[in-house]
Amino acid sequence: MEKLPTTMKSDKRGRSKPLQTSKPSLVLAFFSCVAWLYVAGRLWQDAENRKLLASLLKKNSGQRPKVLTVEDKLMVLGCRDLERRIVEAEMDLTLAKSQGYLKNQLQQSRFSSDPRLLAVIGVYTGFGSRLKRNVFRGSWMPRGDALKKLEERGVVIRLVIGRSANRGDSLDRKIDEENHSTKDFLILEGHEEAQEEFPKKAKFFFRTAVQNWDADFYVKVDDNIDLDLEGLIGLLERRRDQDGAYIGCMKSGEVIAEEGKPWYEPEWWKFGDGKSILCTSFLFIAAATISEHMVLYLIVLPSGTSDTAGGSLFILSKNLAQYININSASLKTYAYDDTSVGSWMMGVQATYIDDNRFCCGSIRQDKVCSLA
Repeated sequence: MEKLPTTMKSDKRGRSKPLQTSKPSLVLAFFSCVAWLYVAGRLWQDAENRKLLASLLKKNSGQRPKVLTVEDKLMVLGCRDLERRIVEAEMDLTLAKSQGYLKNQLQQSRFSSDPRLLAVIGVYTGFGSRLKRNVFRGSWMPRGDALKKLEERGVVIRLVIGRSANRGDSLDRKIDEENHSTKDFLILEGHEEAQEEFPKKAKFFFRTAVQNWDADFYVKVDDNIDLDLEGLIGLLERRRDQDGAYIGCMKSGEVIAEEGKPWYEPEWWKFGDGKSILCTSFLFIAAATISEHMVLYLIVLPSGTSDTAGGSLFILSKNLAQYININSASLKTYAYDDTSVGSWMMGVQATYIDDNRFCCGSIRQDKVCSLA
């Protein structure tokens, strides 16, 4: 009977120990729950963000067309409205030049006091063509006093040549000496007389001719033809009051896209191709600066073909030559000068005059030119 209280006391001690060790476990369990809730919340938030981003991407991709058409690209660029503004800017610029607001104001005022010439004829020549030049001077092209008398009739003829790649070398000196003797050259100081630069020669010729002479027509002639000068003068006299005239032996056909063939055009794809998206039109965009603002030129040409005057002889009326003079810095040149000029004329909607008498061949009958 005496041992019973001791046993009960020991049982109370054994039951009190679990109550003391359970407190740290409860604290640890509480922090574990908090940590789990935090991690779960972050994962849920990231999942919601990913779901939102996925829905936005899906929505945007659904609104955007997979393939942009030419019409879509034109709408993005705003070319329709831009083309209208370009035409307005060109008209304002042409008006400004006619009123003497550009650099050549004194020259324009001098032109207004002088009688206008009928034509300026530029005969393309090169450094190695002195024999050809001498043949011209002895046949259809006047020389000396006869050349001056022809100018009094309103017709100026000049042999057109650029400068050597090595300025001031023997090639340039020989041309200067020849010109000092004959006084029948138009030397294009800004043009390099080289085969790869030949397509650019037309821009320099028309620009320089317009700046030096006020004429109704500007004529480009190659050095491989003979010219019926009086016949040409008669044709031009009958068309003297016609503006916007692009005269020549017009040729139309497919643009040559195969390298190695005659008249191959490296940039043939700009003129249209049945296998490309540009099959319905030729898109040419060039940059130019007008009144310190950058603008774009949009020129639309027919599909897959070009319509140009044959390169041996073609004629531009005064306003078309002035257009080249004003916009020469922005006009695109191609592999051949007749293709280049033809593309420029399509851009301004020139009046095409296809005259068979300007088709130079071996037969001279009823022609104003023939192969030399």
